[in-house]
Amino acid sequence: MRSADLIRFARDAATGNPLRAGLLVLAMAIGVAAVVVLTALGDGARRYVMNEFSVLGSNLVIVMPGRSQTGGFNPGGAITSTPRDLTVDDAQALQRASAVVRVAPLAIGTSEISFGGKLREVMVAGTTDEYPQLRRLALAQGRFLAPGDWRRGAAEAVIGSNVRQELFGTEPALGQLVRVGDRRFRVVGVLAASGQGLGMNANEVVFVPVAQAQAMFNSNTLFRILVEARDRAAIAAAKTQVAEIIRLRHEGEQDVTVITQDAVLATFDRLLGALTLGVAGIAAISLGVAGILVMNVMLVSVTQRTAEIGLLKALGATDAGIRLVFLTEAVLLSCTGALLGFVLGQLGAALVRQLYPTFPAYPPDWAVLAGLGTALLTGVVFGVLPARRAAALDPVQALSRR
Repeated sequence: MRSADLIRFARDAATGNPLRAGLLVLAMAIGVAAVVVLTALGDGARRYVMNEFSVLGSNLVIVMPGRSQTGGFNPGGAITSTPRDLTVDDAQALQRASAVVRVAPLAIGTSEISFGGKLREVMVAGTTDEYPQLRRLALAQGRFLAPGDWRRGAAEAVIGSNVRQELFGTEPALGQLVRVGDRRFRVVGVLAASGQGLGMNANEVVFVPVAQAQAMFNSNTLFRILVEARDRAAIAAAKTQVAEIIRLRHEGEQDVTVITQDAVLATFDRLLGALTLGVAGIAAISLGVAGILVMNVMLVSVTQRTAEIGLLKALGATDAGIRLVFLTEAVLLSCTGALLGFVLGQLGAALVRQLYPTFPAYPPDWAVLAGLGTALLTGVVFGVLPARRAAALDPVQALSRR
């Protein structure tokens, strides 16, 4: 039988029972669509997290109080020394590092901001003029905090876009006096709308000089020290120099944790990559179920078409030809289901992107190819048994059945 005749015959056989063929195609389509949509969600989560951390700034090194590494125990050191908090002096000392280009201390707390009878709770971030360059933050109006002595900050504030909208509405915000906690600040800038990073939504934050924030919260400690290396090649050197400077300032104790942006990104990349593979494997189970359905449907088809098979063999069709007919039918149905599932999966991913514009729900190419390939493979593998059973029928006995 020629290839064109074989495909035409298999097509006519598949469409001869629309309900049976439709259910098989639907099962295969659901399996492929599940793979496409779930991997789009998993890979989208990975891309989203990577993008969120990327907005922290490039070549970033973060210094956090407390040690997360395990080391040897020194009884003498345990008695004579205790871990120290990060201070503004520590941050200023880091400016001496040759691999460092910018340093920004960060003190965090919550307070209330009020203006014109309106009151709301906000996160207050104490920092310096280096912060927006380090975090790649843009200003919609005005300027950021003025440079100067880190221990004596002016009474000025920069507010996030949401804070500006809720407090001032259509009124101008620049130059207005607001009360934050028990202190008054003049608004000198408004941040452009941006995303979230380091646990802060910049749209909801009020930035004040670090000295003002520490006085407001009656504390001289810092939440983080953000450091920017000169370039990507200097990140490792900057991390080493920062850790050494802090160690010397803290009487030889390595009581801080220094992490790099690349390390954070690599960790999340591995975790979310494994998550994507996991959800892809779960979705692929549905393709296995669809393959079993293919086998069951084709076995029923063999039973219903016994006389047809006997006639084909009586006309000279070989066992290999009969097997090829049924395998071709299974592959056609699987291909149709796979393509329909691909379309449905892409539509589902597009719907997610439409509902959540900031979430990059794009299925990875490997997942699409794996889903389509698995669908075709299951169609062939699970179509072998019905094809072999059809080829094994005796033509005389097959023709005698009604």
